[in-house]
Amino acid sequence: MKRRLQVDLLVLTVCLLCGLTGGTASAAAAEAKDEEQTPVAVPERTVSLLDYYRDGGWMMHVLLLCSMGTIAVAAYCFTQITRKKMTAPALMESMTRYMENRDVTPSYELCQSNPSSFSEVLSAALLKVNFDRDRANKESMMEAAGEALDQVETRYMLWVNYLNVFATLAPMIGLLGTVVGMIEAFQQLEQQRSQPEELAGGIRQAMVTTAGGLLVGIPSMFFYFFFRDRLMAVMSQIQKSTSFLIDVLSGEVKLSCEQTGS
Repeated sequence: MKRRLQVDLLVLTVCLLCGLTGGTASAAAAEAKDEEQTPVAVPERTVSLLDYYRDGGWMMHVLLLCSMGTIAVAAYCFTQITRKKMTAPALMESMTRYMENRDVTPSYELCQSNPSSFSEVLSAALLKVNFDRDRANKESMMEAAGEALDQVETRYMLWVNYLNVFATLAPMIGLLGTVVGMIEAFQQLEQQRSQPEELAGGIRQAMVTTAGGLLVGIPSMFFYFFFRDRLMAVMSQIQKSTSFLIDVLSGEVKLSCEQTGS
């Protein structure tokens, strides 16, 4: 009986050891399986604007020059193409009085001492004044004023058109960068270097230059239409003011009579 008890204890011990070993192996296998299913955390790359600039390649330098040119021309147009600076509204009252009294010399001197687009156009008209001819030679005055008005508009449109140049050039440069980047990507495919990290360089350059060209071209196009419309409005105001003063000088508009009648 003692011998049988020893055998039973030995069997029980073996069973316990097998159970512990199996449990440990199962736990280890489950843990290994969990480790295989858990994705490895990849550190995120923080990309700055400078990184994008570098990724775009040498064409980003050209786009940078275009953006600087856009800013410079837009700043010039903001300061120069203004109604107050070009039409000189402070001169209108004095010039109206001079034209009504036919004081050509003082009005011309006033225009010369207060340079503006309006005074430049009116000065050209005053040089054609001739009281010996019908209506003080109004036709010649209007013709001279029109020529001066065209010269002023051309001078300012030269700067405004630079914005149109940048608005057209920048997207084209970006498109060229796109083509160059895609060519590099296809060259890598041809050389059997088709790993994603090896193709990313050319594709990234293609996308960055395209975005850079649009970022420069869109504001340039907006500023072009904005200043073109502003210039047209200002030039129209100058033309109306000049025509009014010429009509007063020629006698077609009688301010004194209108004031008396009112």
